[in-house]
Amino acid sequence: MAIARSGLRPPPQPGEPDLTEIFGGLPVAALVLDPQDRVVRANMACEHLLNHSEKAMLGQRLDRIVTPPEGYAGRRDGHGFAAFDVEIEPTRSPRTRVDFIEQPITEHPGWRIVTLHQAPTSRRLSVGADRSAGARAAIGAAAMLAHEIKNPLSGIRGAAQLLADDDGVNDGESRAELTQLITTEVDRIAALIDRMQDFTDTRPPKLAPHNIYPLLDHARRVALAGFARGITIEERFDPSLPPVMMDKDAFQQVAMNLLKNAAEALKDTPDPKIVLVTQYRHGVAMRPGPDQPRRWLPIEFSVSDNGPGAPADIASHLFEPFVSGKPEGKGLGLPLVEKLVRDMGGVVEYARAGDPEMTVFRVNLPRADG
Repeated sequence: MAIARSGLRPPPQPGEPDLTEIFGGLPVAALVLDPQDRVVRANMACEHLLNHSEKAMLGQRLDRIVTPPEGYAGRRDGHGFAAFDVEIEPTRSPRTRVDFIEQPITEHPGWRIVTLHQAPTSRRLSVGADRSAGARAAIGAAAMLAHEIKNPLSGIRGAAQLLADDDGVNDGESRAELTQLITTEVDRIAALIDRMQDFTDTRPPKLAPHNIYPLLDHARRVALAGFARGITIEERFDPSLPPVMMDKDAFQQVAMNLLKNAAEALKDTPDPKIVLVTQYRHGVAMRPGPDQPRRWLPIEFSVSDNGPGAPADIASHLFEPFVSGKPEGKGLGLPLVEKLVRDMGGVVEYARAGDPEMTVFRVNLPRADG
């Protein structure tokens, strides 16, 4: 109780909610720990999640109540800790997956707040996908290919028939137009197949230390000169980021795809805006894939837009091939982003966050010195 009253802010004014009341009513499970890792406060959401009353938790060490994520034990660097999409095992309830986030209380050295976000919208959507994901992808592939290839083939067949019919084409100019139509449609089919082949490239990425800022600047300038013309692109950069371990070409493609995705989402949005953010996230550990060990991924790059976000019925499938909320979308851009980021040992997340709420795609990558 003392932590809520010891100088964090002035006492509440008449009619103003007490911090103790606000903490107790938070919709996210939260614990307050003292420097010895003992629980001094737990809110109602935490009681429900852990099936453990606050009274029973008071004075107990955190690891006696719930098994913390890998890499958490013994951390006392003052930077906090974050582990996303991890499995915890409370002593009084079944295992569950959460985002486990610890933040230090600056005014009280050693004191910390731990929050447990169950089934978060920010969870990396490609990990732990159910078995029906493959079926959805196969159905989507069949439908997309039937639509995208059948139409140009029909045009090619018609043009070829006209060329073969002497009565259908009376001059060289018409023949040239039909030939150009055939060439254009064949190129369109080839380009589609090339994009699909990007997913079959199993060559290892060329990982090396790189400064992230020249690559982001290039992507921004290309976007403003083309598909994002007329859209404000705001930069909020941490100037002190260390070099990032990544494949330069793959990262450039990731940045361009995310910018293009954001620009397309803003098509009917008044005052469209894209925000590029870089930051160093101390203590962030994630699992790049379901069978891979947890890695430290402190370099965070995000692309946000003030568009409407993904439709609710497909929000949990954005990183699956051939899933798109756009009428003309192929559903290949975000799955390719996920593949390239995963190949570099990183993770990508989708969320709706902020005030006002924005669509956010976050990419976390390792720093060059490990």
